[in-house]
Amino acid sequence: MARITRPPVIAVMGHIDHGKSSLLDHIRETNVVAGEAGGITQHVAAYIALHNGRPVTFLDTPGHEAFKALRTRGAKAADIAILVVAADEGVMPQTLDALTAITEAGIPYIVAITKIDKNNADVDRTKNSLIEHGIFIEGMGGDIAYTPVSSKTSEGISELLDLVLLSADLVEITTDPQASATGFVLESTQDPKRGSSATLIIKDGTLTLGGFVVAGDAYAPIRFIEDFRGTRIDHAGPSEPVRISGFNKLPVAGSLFSITGSKKNAETLARAYVKSSSASPTRSIAAEGMTELPLIVKADVAGSIDAIIHELENITHEHAAIRVVSSGVGSISETDVKTAHASDGIIIAFNVSTDAIANELALRDDITILPFSIIYELSTKIRELLKARAPHFEIEKELGRALVLKAFSSGAKKQVLGARHISGILTVGDRVKILRHDTEIARGRVANLQQARSDVREIKTEGDFGTEIEARENATYGDELVAFVIDEV
Repeated sequence: MARITRPPVIAVMGHIDHGKSSLLDHIRETNVVAGEAGGITQHVAAYIALHNGRPVTFLDTPGHEAFKALRTRGAKAADIAILVVAADEGVMPQTLDALTAITEAGIPYIVAITKIDKNNADVDRTKNSLIEHGIFIEGMGGDIAYTPVSSKTSEGISELLDLVLLSADLVEITTDPQASATGFVLESTQDPKRGSSATLIIKDGTLTLGGFVVAGDAYAPIRFIEDFRGTRIDHAGPSEPVRISGFNKLPVAGSLFSITGSKKNAETLARAYVKSSSASPTRSIAAEGMTELPLIVKADVAGSIDAIIHELENITHEHAAIRVVSSGVGSISETDVKTAHASDGIIIAFNVSTDAIANELALRDDITILPFSIIYELSTKIRELLKARAPHFEIEKELGRALVLKAFSSGAKKQVLGARHISGILTVGDRVKILRHDTEIARGRVANLQQARSDVREIKTEGDFGTEIEARENATYGDELVAFVIDEV
């Protein structure tokens, strides 16, 4: 059958808090932000909207730096991108990261200048910011289409969707609806009732009931199909996001999927994928010879695991390193607690709960379970834990030095000496070393200092002075007194 035009798949990308999810609220007339931790989209989601009677699939990709891998995955799964830039801030670091992902995916994009309703919004300044960063928009020396929009007033939303459909027509996105479905795994998660599930985006063909979906080394029977609303359907066409449950294992988010007719074929394809794939890279970030902070990472979806690992790789310390002992999707289990106990590790629970048995075991064995729902809060805490886990070194810092000229009196613990200032500052109360021929013979404390027969608090200028030293060994002519402090690093 001849190929026909299919609906475009659009990735909405940009910096954190630049209004991506709010923009989609207007487009699909639902509220995502209210249900998101800290107002941040934590994983890729897909939705279908209609404009002028034409369906458009939108991917809501995270803006936080830690979700760079997800952003890249979203761009590769998309046909066109909307690069969101807030009118009150202009181009920001993750804006450029999103642009890099778009460029690497080789897809066209449109710029949406958001938050134009804010008091401090400046569209002209934002345009200049775009040009300064190599984003050449129409009317300013380039051909990148753009439009100012407001998610509060709906201004510019219709024009933005017009640009999306125009871009789709220009790139001529086609499909063969009679072909077997192929596409991307957008997200995978462990459902307590349904087991391993995945959100798929169909890029070509039609998905129907029966047969098996194979994604990498994971496969599942297609017993039922759910659309993006959670409604069961008997088939799904090109560009539609669907949910399939019952995988033998969690498919890797971002992997390609295909359809086969039988379980035997599915198993064969999965085995072939394993053989053709190189060994999975270790997720141990720790370097040899360093103090380790072992972590067991559990999250709600596989994409969050990727993002957390990415974030952990950016947390470093000179004398300590993170080691991810294990990671997985789903609630904290008894096995996770036992793993933490065996490795002296800490459990990270990202948007997941803890099983009753696991919680009881963790309390008994004093295992730390840290719950998080926002990625940057997780990062902050792990930095603190890594710093605390690092070994602490004591470094002696010399404060002042003097030459012993004469011993006036000596006792079991105290001695009165005449000395000459050499360098630095000697202060009453300082810890002091007695050196003889550069060899330490005793340690003690400066009990008193006198200059011109008057008590003084410190000696910091050249000249002779008297001092009372508390030490178990007596100093003699030619010895050196070295005042010092111990700093813990």
